[in-house]
Amino acid sequence: MHLVPTQEEVVALLEKSGALRRGHFEYPNGKHASELLQVPLAMRYYQHAKVLSVGLSRLVRARPEMRAIIPSLSIVAPATGGLPVAYGVCEALRAHQVYWAEPEDAGGALRFRTFLEPLPGEKVLLIDDILRTGTKLSELKRLVESNGAEVVGTATVVWQPAPNGNGFGQAPLCYLAKVDEFVYQDPASCGLCKRGVPLVRVYV
Repeated sequence: MHLVPTQEEVVALLEKSGALRRGHFEYPNGKHASELLQVPLAMRYYQHAKVLSVGLSRLVRARPEMRAIIPSLSIVAPATGGLPVAYGVCEALRAHQVYWAEPEDAGGALRFRTFLEPLPGEKVLLIDDILRTGTKLSELKRLVESNGAEVVGTATVVWQPAPNGNGFGQAPLCYLAKVDEFVYQDPASCGLCKRGVPLVRVYV
């Protein structure tokens, strides 16, 4: 394993831990896919979590503009998927602190808990386990900035870019692996269904 794991090493780790699976899956939106990616299935193992968190921290530290502010850097994640990564990266960097935003209720807007929110001028690194459309992190970025803090970068274990995804302006994006978005199929035309491959319904 390299100091910063390669794309191939990250994918192999995800497969070994069961975080990346191949089969026949139905997502909550009703669409079918031949692959399932859930980074928390890798983060539950200490050694895998350490490899991914330390590798990601090294990418962050490699950026001079980020390295200079690490002692005062706050790491903010959306609950709950990003939290294991956020704490692992914070420990590896020896950054200042970690906190998170969570929905007010099921499907609601993100919010910070009372006294657990950014301060004006605070430097913030956004972290999540997977970046797909960027909708959640874009919402988190707006929330952080509405408190007067500055988002200086974004970091994620896996970047799975989706068409028409949200951008993050000039702030740098660090990631360990880029995985193509899985092609979702209409159940009516799903070849896996036609072949009788057993279906697993998933909640992500």
